[in-house]
Formats: sequence, C-alpha cells, structure tokens
Amino acid sequence: MQELGRRLAKLLRAGDLVMLTGELGAGKTTLTRGLGEGLGVRGAVTSPTFVIARVHPSLGGGPPLVHVDAYRLGGGLDDMEDLDLDVSLSDSVIVVEWGEGKVEELTDDRLHLLIHRAVGDTTDEVRRVTLAGVGERWAAADLAALSA
Repeated sequence: MQELGRRLAKLLRAGDLVMLTGELGAGKTTLTRGLGEGLGVRGAVTSPTFVIARVHPSLGGGPPLVHVDAYRLGGGLDDMEDLDLDVSLSDSVIVVEWGEGKVEELTDDRLHLLIHRAVGDTTDEVRRVTLAGVGERWAAADLAALSA
C-alpha cells in the first residue's frame, strides 16, 4: 500500500482531492504515508483519527498534504466546515479517509480509492484497490499505470 501511495503521488498536484474507503486495517493510512513520501512532505504521516486533520507542509516547494480522517464526523460537508477544506483545496493535495458521502461537494474532480481486504483475515496482506476518477481532471489520467 505504501508503494502504491508513492506511485500515486507522481500523478497528484495541488487541488486534488483523494477519497479513501475501506475497512479498518485495510491500509488507508499506510497508503497516505506513501503519498507523503512521494510528495516529499514534512512530518510522520499517521492516522489523524483523534485530531481529525493534519497538514504536512512540503519540503521541496510542492503542495502540502492535508490528511483527514472523517470516521468520527457525521454526514455531509456541513460537519466538516470547520476544517476549511474548501480553502485548502486549491493549493494542497487533500486525502480524506472515510470521506464517502461527506466531501464530494468540495469539487467536481476527485479520485476515489476503494481498498478491499478480507475482513477478519489478519494473515492476508493482499489488498485489491479499485480506483475511480471523477470529473474532467481524471478523465484522461492513466490510472492503469499505477498497477505496474
């Protein structure tokens, strides 16, 4: 998952919204850690469950990574207004774990990753990731290159 995050980081730019969906332990934070490495951001990328959101500034002039965990938030964008994600979006890469049904209104363009893992099977480290680009930004993106 971390390597997938590093590869995905090469496609991302300021203004991108990435939504991660998957069961607990599916690898959402691990993937985001790889994104942080690939984007060259400062700070350890860890789960923001209790702080809701963390900003990781770039170490090299690229966009900052805003990592959000919406698990404990209610439904809809209204519950996330205090995070000012709409302000951060234009100059950041925003990754939202558990964001489905909560952040789609931020932008017409987003990348949704659905991570599948056998629930309850702690010995199976294999994940299946489905990527779905929404909007003009992702219409011509070669997402298949990520599976290499």
